[in-house]
Formats: sequence, structure tokens, C-alpha cells
Amino acid sequence: MFTGIIESVGTLRKIQRLGDDIRLTVASHKLDLSDVRLGDSIATNGVCLTVVECLCDGYVADISAETVGLTGFAHYQVGTKVNLEKAVTPTTRLGGHMVSGHVDGVASVVDRQFRGKAIEFWLTAPVELAKYIAHKGSITIDGVSLTVNDVQDNRFRLTIVPHTAGETTLESLKAGDKVNIEVDLIARHLERLMTYSNKEPSQPESNVTMDLLARSGFLR
Repeated sequence: MFTGIIESVGTLRKIQRLGDDIRLTVASHKLDLSDVRLGDSIATNGVCLTVVECLCDGYVADISAETVGLTGFAHYQVGTKVNLEKAVTPTTRLGGHMVSGHVDGVASVVDRQFRGKAIEFWLTAPVELAKYIAHKGSITIDGVSLTVNDVQDNRFRLTIVPHTAGETTLESLKAGDKVNIEVDLIARHLERLMTYSNKEPSQPESNVTMDLLARSGFLR
């Protein structure tokens, strides 16, 4: 689990193709790896990766073919900058929102403008993910926890304050770029809760939904 608060920007040092899979070597720069062990998770541009080798200034991780197909890693090159965040601990401050590191898809930047000192982006998401993106809701862009400031169909607007821009890769984004997105976990679970049916044939669908909501604590 992650928070979407980026700790460092790293660089892809090596990309090794293993059939349809990829093995990455990431230079972590200022990320503190003193407490990282084999098997630990590090979010790399929003993708939860398992450390398979620890280096003095980075780590090695494997990416499955499924993850490659759902993320921007299929197009990354040696030298690409990536946002890094270690997994949370029980004492970590939850400064962003609950992020799983399981990317849902890729969005496209369609416009970039300055609004004062902040950068305003408009992006388009895959149509099937648009229903999970809400005005003033949370979304993860390349691992960064952000607030959605406007939604129009499958387009949405983000405003990036100078601190966030300077501490992440978002400052370099331009129209046409692709980014990894993870929609809000709660929205996904609520949809499953509302649509899953585990009822007797004679039991009305609405009663099943209300019963599930009540037992989950959403109805008090």
C-alpha cells in the first residue's frame, strides 16, 4: 500500500526484455534504501514493483507481461525518469490517499497551461475508467496522489502546485504524453458491492444490495 506522496525521482538505468516480461534496473538517487529488503515493494511511476535485487544506489525489479500491457512501461526507455515511493509502514503519515500500485490504465495529456504559478493539465482517460473519476475525488498519476478539479465525460483536469511539480516528473509532462493512472480504490469496491449478486432466486436484487451495504457499515 502507498500514499501517492513521492519520495524521490529515479532513472531507468537498464531495461532487459525477457520474452514478454521486463526486468528493470532503477537508479534511485536520493531515495533512502537502507531499510529495503528483497521482496519489498516500491511504487515506480505508480506501479507496485517487487525488489528482486538490492543495489547500493538502486534496485532491480521484474514486470510481468500483463503489467507491461496496462502501463506506460511498454514505451519507457533507458534514461526515463520515474516517480518513486516505498510502501507505507504503520507509522507512515497518510498524506495522500490509499494507493495500491495496481495501475488501471494509461491516460493522455491533451493540454497544459499555467494558472498563476501552478500547472493545469487536461487529460483523457480510457472510457471504461471515466465512471471512477469524480470531481474533487482522488486519482493517482504516475504514482502521484492528486485531486480532480473538473470532469467532462472521460476528460479531467488537474492542477499541479509548484512543490509537487518540482518534486516529481509531472513538471516535464506535455500534450501527447502518456501517464499511468490508478482510480480511487473506494470507488472500485463500492461498484463491486453494488453490482455483485449472491442471492436466492426469489430474493429481489435491491434487497441484496441494501443488505450488503448495511453489513458493510455504509447504512447506519
